[in-house]
Amino acid sequence: MRLKLVLSALATVALIATGIVIFPACSSGTDMPFGEQEDIDFANALWSSMSGYHGWKLASDFYPGVSPHGMFLRMYYNVVNVNGTAYHVIVKDNFGGEGLDLEMLAESPGKYLMAVTAMLQREAAYDADNNDWFWVKYGPDGTIDQNDQGMSLAGRVAKGMDMGCIACHLTAGGGDYLFFNDM
Repeated sequence: MRLKLVLSALATVALIATGIVIFPACSSGTDMPFGEQEDIDFANALWSSMSGYHGWKLASDFYPGVSPHGMFLRMYYNVVNVNGTAYHVIVKDNFGGEGLDLEMLAESPGKYLMAVTAMLQREAAYDADNNDWFWVKYGPDGTIDQNDQGMSLAGRVAKGMDMGCIACHLTAGGGDYLFFNDM
């Protein structure tokens, strides 16, 4: 069963990476539960609170990535204050580029930074179905990325859908939505 989940997740990631998948409407027929103004406002406040995250003490080395995040990744962890509330946040720099290798990345990480993704565990009942995680994908300059339908990738990204942030991270072991605990 676990192998099927892993294979399904890998297939999903491959489809997303190739651009074949555009987040479809939720199966319930409701609007997508992300990208609303409240999500955008929170994501912008989060970006401000992450200022200087490259200097955070809890950071990984560069490590090989998987699609859709990039060829190489670097992860950071801290507690940040967003709008007067303290939150745990995991930030991931996503790197890519033609012929990129670790030596090139170490020399010029800013040159190869494609995106910054963050997972922040919000207050209880924000999204109890998914451990109250808030998801956001930024460009290197802090602008919130959008999907092919023009929806901002902030909030409960792809909740209730077969593909996307939540569906992929559901496959992480331990029920915590975090892959790095499983390595």
